[in-house]
Amino acid sequence: MKIKQFLQFLTQQLTHWRRQYKGLRRKGKLMRSLKSKNHRRELLRTIFKNIILFLSKTNEKRDRRKQKRALQLKAKSVKTKSTIYTVCLAWVHEQRSWVILAIAILSLTGIIGQKFSNQTQLQVGYPAPQTITAPYTASIEDQKKTEAERQAVSSSSLQVLMMDARMNQQINENLQQLLDDGNEIRAVTGAFPFFDSVVLPISTQRYLRSCPESEWQAVLVAVENTKNQHKKGTRQAAALSTAPNQERQPRTTPEKTPVDFSQNIDFTQAVAELESYRVTTSEKNLSLLIAQISQTRKRYTQATAKLLQLASVTPEAVYEASLLLDLSDMDWEKTQMGIHQSAERILSQGIPQGLPKNILQDAVSLQLQSFVPESAEPLAKNLLLAVLKPNLQKDEEQTRENAQKAAAGVPLVMVNVRHGEVIVKKGVQITAWNFQVLEHYHLVRREVKWRGLVKLAWVIAIAISIFVWVERHIDYELRQRDRLLVLLLTLSVPGLVTMGLPYTTWSALGLLLGSFYGPTLGLTVVGLLLPILAISLDMSKGALLAGAGGAILGSYIAQRLRSREELALLGVAIALTQGSIYLLVKILIGQAFGSTWYIVLREAGLFALSGFGWSVVALGLSPYLEKVFDLVTPIRLAELANPNRPLLKRLATKTPGTFQHTLFVATLAEAAAKELGCNVELVRAGTLYHDIGKMHDPLGFIENQMGRPNKHDTEIQDPWKSAEIIKKHVTEGLVMARKHLLPTAIQAFIPEHQGTMLIAYFHHQAQQLAQEDPSLTVDDADFRYDGPIPQSRETGIVMLADSCEAALRSLQVSAKPMGKKPLLKEVSTEQALAMLNNILRAKWQDNQLVDSGLKREEMSQIAQIFVDVWQQFHHKRIAYPKLKASSTVRN
Repeated sequence: MKIKQFLQFLTQQLTHWRRQYKGLRRKGKLMRSLKSKNHRRELLRTIFKNIILFLSKTNEKRDRRKQKRALQLKAKSVKTKSTIYTVCLAWVHEQRSWVILAIAILSLTGIIGQKFSNQTQLQVGYPAPQTITAPYTASIEDQKKTEAERQAVSSSSLQVLMMDARMNQQINENLQQLLDDGNEIRAVTGAFPFFDSVVLPISTQRYLRSCPESEWQAVLVAVENTKNQHKKGTRQAAALSTAPNQERQPRTTPEKTPVDFSQNIDFTQAVAELESYRVTTSEKNLSLLIAQISQTRKRYTQATAKLLQLASVTPEAVYEASLLLDLSDMDWEKTQMGIHQSAERILSQGIPQGLPKNILQDAVSLQLQSFVPESAEPLAKNLLLAVLKPNLQKDEEQTRENAQKAAAGVPLVMVNVRHGEVIVKKGVQITAWNFQVLEHYHLVRREVKWRGLVKLAWVIAIAISIFVWVERHIDYELRQRDRLLVLLLTLSVPGLVTMGLPYTTWSALGLLLGSFYGPTLGLTVVGLLLPILAISLDMSKGALLAGAGGAILGSYIAQRLRSREELALLGVAIALTQGSIYLLVKILIGQAFGSTWYIVLREAGLFALSGFGWSVVALGLSPYLEKVFDLVTPIRLAELANPNRPLLKRLATKTPGTFQHTLFVATLAEAAAKELGCNVELVRAGTLYHDIGKMHDPLGFIENQMGRPNKHDTEIQDPWKSAEIIKKHVTEGLVMARKHLLPTAIQAFIPEHQGTMLIAYFHHQAQQLAQEDPSLTVDDADFRYDGPIPQSRETGIVMLADSCEAALRSLQVSAKPMGKKPLLKEVSTEQALAMLNNILRAKWQDNQLVDSGLKREEMSQIAQIFVDVWQQFHHKRIAYPKLKASSTVRN
C-alpha cells in the first residue's frame, strides 16, 4: 500500500514537470536539463521526505481509517436528510407561483373570515336541540336588565348646559341696532321737552306736539279770540273757539257744523297755559312760543312717518310713537341703560331651549322694574322680547360623562340559577337570557363555519384571478417577491380592522402600490379589496369608503411624482380626501346633523389624521422596502442617476473617457426610450452604470488612453489576453454593482448591453495569428461576451446606443495625417443613417435582440432617433474670419 501511494506521488510529480516543460517550450524558452545538479538534489530531497512521511504515519492512518468510516456513515445519513430537504426546496422553488397563490388565499381567508372560525352552535332565536339544565348553582348577571336600568338612569340624568357666547354676541348686536334706530328717530323730533317745563308742563308740551292739526288750529283760534275779547262770556268764547280761523283755514263749506273741543281736558289746559304765559310775559314771547310749537309739530310728523316706514321693513314692530317719542330725553337715556343692564342680567342667568314665553315675559318685567322709568317699561319690554333668544346649549360631552358616571353607579342585576334548573327546553326558542346563562356555564359549543369560509375563499380566489389577469396585461412583470409584497401590504388593511382599529392602512397601501407598481395594479388591488371587506367585515361604510378613496388617490398619482417632497404633499391630499369623503357620507345619510354633529366632525378629523399618519409611515418604509424587495421606483432611479453618488464620481475621476462615452450613450438611449414608450428613468440610470467595470483597468480601453500608446499593442500583444481584459469589465462591473447594492434592474444593464457579441477587433487579430501559426486554434467562445443577451426593451436600446456611439463619434474624423491633428470631414445625414442601419441590422442578424421585445421595424426608427440626437450635438458652426495681427489688443 505504501509503495502504491509512493508511485502515485511520483506520477503526479512527473505530470507536473511535463506541463511546465510544454508551457516553457510554447513561450520559446529553454528548460534546464533534468540532469542538472540542483534539480537532482531537489528530486532526491522530495523522494526522501515522502518516504519518511509514509513510514511515520502508518499507525495514525489506521486510526484515521476507522474515524473516516464512522464519518462516512454519519455523512451518508446527513446527506440523505439533506437530499430530502434539497428536493423539497427544489419542488417549492419550481411551484413557487402556486405556493404563493395558496398562501394568499389562506392568509386572506383566515384574516378576513375570522368571524367564521369562532361561531357558536347554539344561537339566539333558534330552537334548542335538547333540554339543558344548570350543572351547578351560580349567580349570573342579567346583562339586559342591568343595561336597561343603566339606560334609564343615564337618560334621566340632568343635562349640562353651556353658555353660547356667539348667541350672546348676536343678541347684544341686535339690541344695539334697535336702540340705534330709536335714537335716529328721536333725533328727527329734536329735544324733548322743547320748552321750559316749569312754564309749560311736559304733559302740555306732549299734547301740543302730537295733537291732530284740527285741535292745534282750534288752540290757536282760542288764544287769538281771548286776546281780542277779554270781556265776553264763556259761551261766546266757546263759540268763537269752534269757528274756523278765517286767515289760516278759509271756510269752504259754511253749512259745516263746528267741532267743540271744550270737553277735551288736554285742549282746555293747553289754552289756559298759553293764555297764562301771555299774561305773565308778553305777546311777542307768546308768538315765539307758538312758532316753536309749530316747528316741533312738523318734526314730530316726520319722525312718525319714519317710524311707520321702519315698522313696514322689520318683521316685528317694537316701536310705537306714543311709547318712543313721548319719553323725555332723560327718561330715554335711563331706559337705554336699563335695557342693557336687564339684558346682561338675563343673559348671564341663561335662557334654555324650550323656555315658555310667559316665563320669559315675567322675567323681563321683573328686571325692568328696577332699571327703567315706569312710563318706559312697555317700550323696554317690547325691545327685550324682540331680541332675547335661548343662549344655553347642551354640553354633549359633559352630559355624556355625567350619564356614564350615573350609569356606572347602578348595581348589577344578579339572578340566582340553582343546580338542576332547566335553562332551556328542547325545541324552545333560545332567548338572549338563555344564551347568556349557557355562556356562563360554557355550554355553548363553538365551531368553524366551514361553509362560510369556503364561500369567502372562493370570492378571494376569484379576486386573485382577476388580479393575475390584470398583471398579465400590464407592462410591468411581477416577480415572486413582488407578489409577496403585494400580499403583505394587502393583509395590513383587514389585519388592523380585525384588531378593532378603524383607521387602517388604506393610504399606505395605495401610496406604496402606486409608487412601486403603477396605478393600474394599485387601483386593481384597492378595487378588489373594497367589496370583499364590505361584505365580510362589520365596519362603518363611511370609514370603508373614506379609506378606499385615499388609497385610490395614492395609487393613481404616486408613480407620477419624482421626489419625496411631492409624495409628502400627496400624503396631505390623501388626508384631506379621507376626511372629506367620511364627512360627505355622513351628510348623505343624515348623521351629520343634530346633536351629534361635533362627533362626526371629530371622526372626520381623525380619519384625515390617520390618512396623513399612514402616508408618513409609507414614506418612511419605502426606502427599506425598495432595498429588501429589490424594487426600482422613479424616485430611486432619480437618486441613483445623481452624478454625486460615490460610484459615479469614481467613474468620472478614474475613467473620464468612459464617463463621457456613458453620458453620450445615455443621451441616445433616453431619446429612443422616450420615443418608444419605455421606462426613461430606468434607461438613464442603467446606462450610467453599464460600464463601471472598466474602472478595474482604465487604460485597457481606448477612450481612457488620452493619446497614450495602446497597451494592447505595446505590452500585451496577445489577442486572447486582450479579449479577457475587455470581457472582464462585465464581470468586474457586476462585482462592483453588488458591492454597492445596486438594484437587479440596474445590474442587468452591465452584462446585457454587451450580450454575447463578438469582440471583433481581437478576434480578427487572433485569426491572423492562427493563419501564421497553424498550431494555434481560434475558438469564437474566447472572444464572445458571456451574456445574457438583452432581456428587456430598455437593455436592448442601451446595447444599440452603445454600439452606435463610437460610430457616430468617428463620422466627423478622417484618417489622422502624420504629426497633424485629425481632419474633420462633413458627413451627410443619409450616410450616417445608412451606417447606423447597418450596425443595427448586424445586431439583429446576430440574434442579440430576440429576447428584448424590440421589433424589427423599430430598428430604422431607433437609427433615425440616434442620427437626430447626433445632429443636435454636431451641428454646423459659423466660420469666423481670421484675426489680423494689427487687431490684437493693445496694452
